[in-house]
Amino acid sequence: MVVRRDSAVGEQGPTGANKTAKATKVSDPSAAENPAQKTTAPAKRTTAPAKRTTAPAKRTTAPARRPAKPESRTALVRRARRINRELAEVYPYAHPELDFENSFQLVVATVLSAQTTDLRVNQTTPALFAKYPTPEDLAAADPQEVEEILRPCGFFRAKTKSVMGLSKALVENHGGEVPGRLEDLVKLPGVGRKTAFVVLGNAFGRPGITVDTHFQRLVRRWKWTEATDPDKIEAAIGALFPKSEWTMLSHHVIFHGRRICHARKPACGACPIAPLCPAFGEGETDPEKARKLLKYEKGGFPGQRLKPPQSYLDAGGIPAPPLGAAG
Repeated sequence: MVVRRDSAVGEQGPTGANKTAKATKVSDPSAAENPAQKTTAPAKRTTAPAKRTTAPAKRTTAPARRPAKPESRTALVRRARRINRELAEVYPYAHPELDFENSFQLVVATVLSAQTTDLRVNQTTPALFAKYPTPEDLAAADPQEVEEILRPCGFFRAKTKSVMGLSKALVENHGGEVPGRLEDLVKLPGVGRKTAFVVLGNAFGRPGITVDTHFQRLVRRWKWTEATDPDKIEAAIGALFPKSEWTMLSHHVIFHGRRICHARKPACGACPIAPLCPAFGEGETDPEKARKLLKYEKGGFPGQRLKPPQSYLDAGGIPAPPLGAAG
């Protein structure tokens, strides 16, 4: 019986082998089909990554839109104050670039500086103040003689009328003294808010923002404000800084505008605050080419004052030449 079971097993063995062989033959086509199916599956999976590859492309586009996102008020204040700190390190000797020895000389020089350079004013006023040292003297002067002295400043007839008019107003209304209040200063002939703040900040030590052409250009480039009206600019910038910093802020910005951030071709490649400037690239970005655009002491040229402060001279600044010396 055992043998029969064995023979039965033996019979199944060869038969099973044949069946196995046949089964193998039958299963081979199946195996051939399965790879084909498996090959198709990866093809579908290959398509899936393609879709996933598209997703990062959308995410890559996102950073490009970030600069257009409006800057928060807090971020603007921080950036503006950091720019002022950086400029304070670059121009520790920043000062008004009009030569003056008293408040009368300063108010007259500031009125004369309209539509001309401080350098030209500084080359002209020594003769004016030598002949008319006080408001009383200038108020009683011969207009034609004053015009002749002021001719190099341009618009000399209108400027003669202004400085003689403000001198008369000082004599008649203020005892020959320059007033230290904004409301009194702006009533003087030829004196606006800009001139008044120059006088208040530099002759009386009272904080004020000087919104001249350089200041207007730079604060808009830096996106501190979009305003174009000087009074609105003054209010917008004043809100970004403590009042105690207003006068020196004005000097820092104006110094930078005259030396590096020029109107037509700013020297972006030589600018110390380039990483903070949203307008970087409007001017020359190559460092070597940008350095050739620098003006005044940074480029080896004299500053605008004939008698600059000692701190300016100690920092390597050069006094301006007197009238006619450079010609």
